[in-house]
Amino acid sequence: MQIAGRSIGPGHPVFIVAEISANHHRDLAAVLQLIQKAGECGADAVKVQTYTADSLTLACDNDYFVIQDTIWSGMTLYHLYEQASLPGDWHFLLQQHAEAQGLIFFSTPFDRNAVDFLADLGVPAFKVASFELVDLPLIEYMAGKGKPLIMSTGLATYEEIQEAVAAARRGGAVEVALLKCTSAYPAPAESMNLRTIPHMAETFGVPVGLSDHTLGWTVPVAAVALGACVVEKHFTLSRSRPGPDSAFSLEPHEFRAMVEAIRTTEKALGVCQYGCQEAEGASRVFRRSLFVCRKVAAGESFTVDNVRSIRPGHGLSPKYLPQILGRRARVDIERGTPLSWDLVEEA
Repeated sequence: MQIAGRSIGPGHPVFIVAEISANHHRDLAAVLQLIQKAGECGADAVKVQTYTADSLTLACDNDYFVIQDTIWSGMTLYHLYEQASLPGDWHFLLQQHAEAQGLIFFSTPFDRNAVDFLADLGVPAFKVASFELVDLPLIEYMAGKGKPLIMSTGLATYEEIQEAVAAARRGGAVEVALLKCTSAYPAPAESMNLRTIPHMAETFGVPVGLSDHTLGWTVPVAAVALGACVVEKHFTLSRSRPGPDSAFSLEPHEFRAMVEAIRTTEKALGVCQYGCQEAEGASRVFRRSLFVCRKVAAGESFTVDNVRSIRPGHGLSPKYLPQILGRRARVDIERGTPLSWDLVEEA
């Protein structure tokens, strides 16, 4: 797939997304600084979320709407989303600022109005959040805008992912990517099951990446080693500033370290290749080979006492030792001479 001219998939550099999410704290100066830092840290894109509390839930405080057993326990859904939503009139300014940093700017819409708003803004892609993966009509509507879709799969069964991909195709989406995700905040490493990434790529035939909520950056690097083409990670200026997503977000120095580790991992993965690598050229001399270890006179037989397999690697390969033993020297050979066939009489 391509997003704003950037190719994403196997054989291309990992597409690294700084997820701003609720870490803007409804502070315009802070979110502008976040975008600048994302660019400095090596991100390829920044992503926001486009919704209002009213578009996501009801202003209701009965038991159905009070959050339990998460870092947001005790809050109502409405209060959480009211606190975390990004003001709509900031989007254009943030987009301009991101593009000035060389970053791709896109968003997750959570309703049709948000889809239309972002389409008018000209974002180059849509992200489908894990919790919206089951909203097939919304996915079809997004797909109808003709933009690439990146869909997170937290909580989703195999069948639900199939249904979401089918909905995207029905809506007209040609370019689709899936993100392996565990929708726990933070997510324990043992819940990630990263081996799903290559299976998902093979099964669905689309680029697959990771939307990560674990602490640190070890898991994204491991995902890249398993074939992840996209890495999305929450990004904050400082976890010391409380916010809905702060606890499982990376600070700038950590995000930079993750980007560097991913780029190093990409280089190290390379291709399937055997034999001497270019970087190993100077090390060839340290291989073992056959050397005369005691002076041998012309006509004298080679034995285990006068020929040894030692370093350096200037002589015949040690595999020829059985063929050498018992044969005779063609000429006088000084101790420390690498053995070669021209020093050995014909059998």
